[in-house]
Amino acid sequence: MAALRRKFGEDYQVVNTNRDTTAFTAPVKKKRQRFVEKNGRCNVQHGNLGGETSRYISDLFTTLVDLKWRWNLLIFVLTYTVAWLVMASMWWIIAYIRGDINHGHDSSYTPCVANVYNFPSAFLFFIETEATIGYGYRYITEKCPEGIILFLFQSLLGSIVDAFLIGCMFIKMSQPKKRAETLMFSQDSVISQRDGKLCLMFRVGNLRNSHMVSAQIRCKLIKSRQTPEGEFLPLDQCELDVGFGTGADQLFLVSPLTICHEINPKSPFFDLSQRSLMNEQFEIVVILEGIVETTGMTCQARTSYTEDEVLWGHRFLPVMSLEEGFFRVDYSQFHSTFEVNTPPYSVKDHDEKSSLPSPLSTPTLGESHGHARRARVFSVDCINTTDREERAGQSRLPSKLQRMSSSGKEDLQRKVLMLSSQHSEKACSTGDLPLKLQRLSSSPGPEAAARLQLKALKLGFEPMTQSTGDLQLPPTPAPVPARIHTPLPSGGGRPEDNLPAKLRRMNADR
Repeated sequence: MAALRRKFGEDYQVVNTNRDTTAFTAPVKKKRQRFVEKNGRCNVQHGNLGGETSRYISDLFTTLVDLKWRWNLLIFVLTYTVAWLVMASMWWIIAYIRGDINHGHDSSYTPCVANVYNFPSAFLFFIETEATIGYGYRYITEKCPEGIILFLFQSLLGSIVDAFLIGCMFIKMSQPKKRAETLMFSQDSVISQRDGKLCLMFRVGNLRNSHMVSAQIRCKLIKSRQTPEGEFLPLDQCELDVGFGTGADQLFLVSPLTICHEINPKSPFFDLSQRSLMNEQFEIVVILEGIVETTGMTCQARTSYTEDEVLWGHRFLPVMSLEEGFFRVDYSQFHSTFEVNTPPYSVKDHDEKSSLPSPLSTPTLGESHGHARRARVFSVDCINTTDREERAGQSRLPSKLQRMSSSGKEDLQRKVLMLSSQHSEKACSTGDLPLKLQRLSSSPGPEAAARLQLKALKLGFEPMTQSTGDLQLPPTPAPVPARIHTPLPSGGGRPEDNLPAKLRRMNADR
C-alpha cells in the first residue's frame, strides 16, 4: 500500500471491489437473473418448438458441432461400433448363404472369403479391410462376385463416415471458444470523468502473447422499457457508442485497454445520476471480436455488467510499468479501482445548470452608462488628437479668427457626441470610425491628421468650418454661399499663405 501511495499520491485510495464497504450503502437487492453470464454464456433456452425440431436434423453437421463434448464422444463411438457390426454381419450372412461356414476347414473348398467360418472371423475381416491392416490370412477370392460388390460399398461407406465424424471432431476441437478464456474483462465497470466529460469505462486484456487481429468491441444496453404507445419491450437492446465514429472501437490489444463510453445527450445514461443508479435495472453486454493470429479463425468473447457492478466515482488502477528493456503488465491489479472526485449529478442536470445565466455576469445600470460615457469620450479624444498640429499652425492667426475657428471645433465635437450616442456599439478606439478614417488616423504626420478631420466633416453632419480661408464676412448674406474646401495647412508651411489676398493684407496691417 505504501508503494502504491508513493506512486499515485496520497489522494488515491485503492478499494476492494467486493462491495464490503462502500460510500453509498444501497439497499440489499435480490439477485436477479442475468441475460448474459460473466463467462459469456447466454442464459436463454428455447422451448415449445413443435414441428420446428426437424430443422436441427436438416443441419446435422452444425447440430453435432454445437453438442457438448460428452454427446459428441458418445455419437462418435456408437457410429463406428454400429457400422462395424452391421458390415461384419453382412460378411457373415454372405458366408452363411454360400455355405462357407460348414466348409471352414476343408482345404479342397473355395469359399467367398478365406478363413471366415463364424461371426468373429467375419468381424476381424471387416476390421482388417476397413483399417487397411491386411494381415494376409483372410482375403476375398475371385469366385465371390457378391463379396466384391460388398467390398466396394464398404470402402465408400467407410470414407463417408470417416469424413463426417473426423471432420466434426476436428471442428469441435479447433473452435476458438477456448481462446476466449484468455481474454479478460474487468470485474466491474466504473463511471468517472475523463477529459472533462463523464464516461462509463471498463477494462479488457489479452493474456496470450499472440495477438487478436482486427479486434473490435461493441456494447449493448439490455433494459426493459415501455413505448409512448403503451407497448412493453422486455429486454430491449440499445447500442452504446464506444468510439464507432472515431475508430476507437478498433483495438490494438497488446496490453490492457480501458474502453470508454462518453455520456452525452445521445447516450441512454444522459439522465443517470449516482442516486438514480441505485434504483435502475439494466445490463451492459460487452462483445469483443477478433481473428486468432495462430489459426485465422474468428473469436468472440462476451461478458456483462449489471447495475450493481457499475461503480460511481471510481477509476481503474494502472497496471503498466516500465522495466529495463520492456513494459510489464501487473495483472494482479487488473480489477482494482480507486475513488476519485466525481460529481454525483447527471450530465443532463449539469447541462441545465450551465445553461442558466449567472447573475454576476449581468452589468448594472450605472456601469452600463459609465461604459457608454467612457466610449463617447474616448471617441472624441480620437478626433481631438488629430488637430494638434493644426493648433500650432493657427497660433499666428488674428485673435478674432482664432475664436471663430475654436467655436467651430466645439460645435464639431458636440456633433460627434450626438452621433456616437445614436449607435448601439461603443468603442474606445478608432474602431468606431469608418475604415478610411482608421487608415488616416494610423498614418503618422500632421498631413494625415488634417485629412482625417476633413473626412469626418463629410460623413453626414454639416461642416462648421473647413479652414480659415473659407471664412468670408460679407455685409449681406449671399443667396447661395460657395463652399470652398481648402486643405488644412501642413506642418511644414505657414497657414497665412493659404488665406485670400484681402485677409493677408489685413493680417499684415494688424
